[in-house]
Amino acid sequence: MIGSLRGELLARTPDAELMVEVSGVGYRVQVTPRTAAAAGALGSEVLVHVSHIVREDAQTLYGFMTLSERRTFEALIGARGVGPGLALSILAVHHPDALRRAVATDDVDMLCLVPGVGPKTAVRMLVELKSRLDLPEVEAPPGTDGPAVVPKVDDDARADVRAALDGLGYGAEEIRGVLAELPAGDDAGRLLREALRRLAGTAA
Repeated sequence: MIGSLRGELLARTPDAELMVEVSGVGYRVQVTPRTAAAAGALGSEVLVHVSHIVREDAQTLYGFMTLSERRTFEALIGARGVGPGLALSILAVHHPDALRRAVATDDVDMLCLVPGVGPKTAVRMLVELKSRLDLPEVEAPPGTDGPAVVPKVDDDARADVRAALDGLGYGAEEIRGVLAELPAGDDAGRLLREALRRLAGTAA
């Protein structure tokens, strides 16, 4: 099984596929748009961590810039009903740290931001991923027996929003502009919903 590729970046397609040449052999690697952008210039050396999926009719390489992304991808495809395509879509929207926080806090809305994931699918994924992901420690709100929450600082929430918008295909200027308009002190889920609402209004 192929675990990583280090070689020359030969090509990058609009649908987020990389061609990496290693010792004269070109490997086609499926990636997220964020990974495709981070791979560097054509002709440069690139290291891609790979999950090698073998099926009866095909062998497909899925590539990631970090081991954390690859491990999260492999945890996702171990969940019932989550194939490689959906797992890649989830990582295109949510950084692994943001995904772990969403699972730890049962944030259905965050998972529903992924195209193709509805409320029922999101709830099922939350249950299954709790045992598959290395979740952050959580704290219950003082004086309550309510659900635990993961403390967030504003900078972390905005970083999550920036990564999600980038994964959804928004440009750097659009992201920078909408982040400047967002209120301070909110969590990533609400900030992302507000950012999408404002961007939709701008597009209209």
